[in-house]
Amino acid sequence: MSRIGNRILSIPAGVTVTTNGNIVTVKGPKGELSTEINKNITVKIDGDKIEVSRKNDNFKNFHGTANANIQNMIIGVTEGFEKKLEMVGVGYRFKVSGNKIDISAGYSHPIVIEAPEGITVESPSNTELYIRGIDKQLVGEFAANIRKIRKPEPYKGKGIRYTDEHVIRKDGKKAA
Repeated sequence: MSRIGNRILSIPAGVTVTTNGNIVTVKGPKGELSTEINKNITVKIDGDKIEVSRKNDNFKNFHGTANANIQNMIIGVTEGFEKKLEMVGVGYRFKVSGNKIDISAGYSHPIVIEAPEGITVESPSNTELYIRGIDKQLVGEFAANIRKIRKPEPYKGKGIRYTDEHVIRKDGKKAA
């Protein structure tokens, strides 16, 4: 039995959820999101409650995923999502201009990345970067792509990391 799939979702004030076949659309104060769910999953909207059900047990994995995706869309259009990155290392820095990010991460050249549509990027300091948006998957994927430019290394801890990430450090030569 899928516990996440059987969860009944509540629709907050100011948010409208509509279904058109197997496409679920959520509109709220921050924007509009839509997703396509499996045809064997049914979404029933009853007032301010959403119930997701499946036709049979063969689609248990789609059941929980559909429920979680709808919940993430509701949170996205009301509150939004945010990922915070930080850079550790001498000369490592972020520079934001518009929707372009100029990253100096120890390479011979700066790396310029353009933020996708629906993502806002803010840099309160040279070593911090805030990525905000209403689509959880898009925010997480963009943050992971930026982190991939220079992953934190285990000896000195240099690189790009999430602010809440703990990097396990190694001792190096002095341990021998």
